[in-house]
Amino acid sequence: MRPSATPKRQKGAALKTSRSTAKPAVEKAPRRGARSQQTRFSSRLRAWGRHHRSMAWDSFVRLVRYPVGNLLTMLAIAIALVLPAALWLTLDSARLLDAELDDSATLTVYLDLAADDAQALRIEEAVNAEQSVLETQMISAEQGMAEFQQALGLDDVLAGLDDNPLPISIVVRPESVDPAAMQQLATTLEALTGVDEVRVDLAWVERLRNLAELGRRVALALGALFGLGVLLVVGNTIRLSVESRRREIEVVMLIGATHAFVRRPFLYSGAWYGLGGGLLALCLLGMGNHWLALPVASLAESYGASFSLPQLNVTGSTILLSCSTILGWLGAWLAVTRHLSSIRPR
Repeated sequence: MRPSATPKRQKGAALKTSRSTAKPAVEKAPRRGARSQQTRFSSRLRAWGRHHRSMAWDSFVRLVRYPVGNLLTMLAIAIALVLPAALWLTLDSARLLDAELDDSATLTVYLDLAADDAQALRIEEAVNAEQSVLETQMISAEQGMAEFQQALGLDDVLAGLDDNPLPISIVVRPESVDPAAMQQLATTLEALTGVDEVRVDLAWVERLRNLAELGRRVALALGALFGLGVLLVVGNTIRLSVESRRREIEVVMLIGATHAFVRRPFLYSGAWYGLGGGLLALCLLGMGNHWLALPVASLAESYGASFSLPQLNVTGSTILLSCSTILGWLGAWLAVTRHLSSIRPR
């Protein structure tokens, strides 16, 4: 009987050994828990994008749902944007006029009465030799008298003069219209032999530039002031919207929503307000330009000139829409951030 028991004991020992060797294999199997089921960054990014699109569309639907009140808010924003934009367009037209006046800025060199044509040619060559001179034009005494008679309409009176009192003159177009540079050139030309006087008349140019600089500063000040007005308009509108949805915000914050999550739809509402106000501002500017184009053209034509009101190009329109949208977003952010600090879920 003992020899037959030995195989059974050996079989049991082998089974225990196989179980003991198989146990570590079970312990090395990968564990599945919360750590292995973390959300990937790409999934979170897609969810973030879907929520942004959903909030943008939801805020747009809320604006369309109450068109009259929201349109009035956008119209107030548009009026605040039109005034500085119109002033800036006016300054652009003044800058174009300033460039044309720079081309007409000249010096007039008056020669001695005793100077003859040969001496006048030598003086003109000396003037052209200056590096700061672009071009010159000689006006004889006869030509000067004819222009003077035509300008004053005194042909009969001036025709009775025995001698021509006007000297030969040279009109000089300088390379730079800077007042200091033109004054230095005038001093250099006055030192030439045979030159009686050099006249520089830049007072009107300086007045125009001073007015343009004043207009630019006024435009910037008005832009900042009306930009603050846009912030106040959007901020007050968003504040009312936050108060009307206060219970909803408290419930959402009670289940763990962050301030960024709650703030998001109101930020899109502010951006829609700003964008709508910018579009209305472009429409008002176009209507005003069309309304004033004919009277301005007629006025310029009566003075023998051609002038048209400037319009916003693609770049200017993009800048206006971008600024209005950013102002709307910023006004909404300030209003929501201020009121979220006072909301506590209960």
